[in-house]
Amino acid sequence: MSNSVFEKIDAMLHQIQGETIHSAEELESFRIKYLGSKNTIKPLFGEIRNVPNESKKEFGQRLNDLKKTAEETFAKAKGELAKVEADSKANNIDLTAPYARSNKGSRHPVSLVMNRIIDIFEKIGFTVEEEREIEDDWHNFTAMNTPEDHPARDMQDTFYLKDSVTRLLRTHTSSVQARVMTNTQPPIRIIAPGRVYRNETISARSHCQFHQVEGLYVDKNVSFADMKQTLLYFAREMYGPDTKIRLRPSYFPFTEPSAEMDVYWGLETDVDYRITKGTGWLEILGCGMVDPQVLDNCGIDSKEYTGFAFGMGIERQAMLQYKIEDIRLLFENDVRFLSQFNAAY
Repeated sequence: MSNSVFEKIDAMLHQIQGETIHSAEELESFRIKYLGSKNTIKPLFGEIRNVPNESKKEFGQRLNDLKKTAEETFAKAKGELAKVEADSKANNIDLTAPYARSNKGSRHPVSLVMNRIIDIFEKIGFTVEEEREIEDDWHNFTAMNTPEDHPARDMQDTFYLKDSVTRLLRTHTSSVQARVMTNTQPPIRIIAPGRVYRNETISARSHCQFHQVEGLYVDKNVSFADMKQTLLYFAREMYGPDTKIRLRPSYFPFTEPSAEMDVYWGLETDVDYRITKGTGWLEILGCGMVDPQVLDNCGIDSKEYTGFAFGMGIERQAMLQYKIEDIRLLFENDVRFLSQFNAAY
């Protein structure tokens, strides 16, 4: 009986080695016949009970070799068919056919404008600093010289974390400046881009979350003239080489003196009249010399160092650049709207 069992294995091995596979259909038939759940090799394992004990080891080895041969034959045939198919596709490529243009992805207008602003300031030595969006009261308000009774601290303007009066969603990226000044000695030349939050009613002109880029330069003998020249450079890089700017006195708790910067937008269209209120000038950022108290709060000697700071809203810049009249469009993720912007930057 044992000889006949070994003869079955030899006959099956010969049969497998003689199989010819030239198509996917023949490959699938081979798999079902020799490797499927009801393959022809499986019944041979049951014959081990008819094999003498001294031959069982040899029987098991030869049966495993048979199964391995079937698997290797299948794998080899599968690889050869895949190669033939790939070669066939390559040979069928029409090299004279016109290029099938694929659609490029689109960057969000806020990302486009933010990256452009970062690129402008990096060219003159500013480095990018990013920090946490959940802040504490000291870095967000106190370090920035914001009085205890300032309205910005109220729940009406600030999102405080539940059951906390000291932890909040940052209301400006000035908190990044506070952390950098606390941990770094001058010279400091940074920009801090990021998302900020304020408890405001959502409308066409305002939102409860938006993006800012703030800048800070602290060193010896930094002057208001340095700030003006830096911002003039930015304006001309951003809006064109002939751009005019003006600085108007203003107030911010963390700068003294403080100013708001306008660019001359022009009065060529009805839209120009509307967004500039008939003046031709458009406010784009706030700025000023860093208040000495802010420097002292952060451990920098205000008698030795001076500095200037500025900040602007990215959404406002994007709305100006792309003539967007409703800020809510920037947060709705409507593909029809976003697909209008290219993938530059």
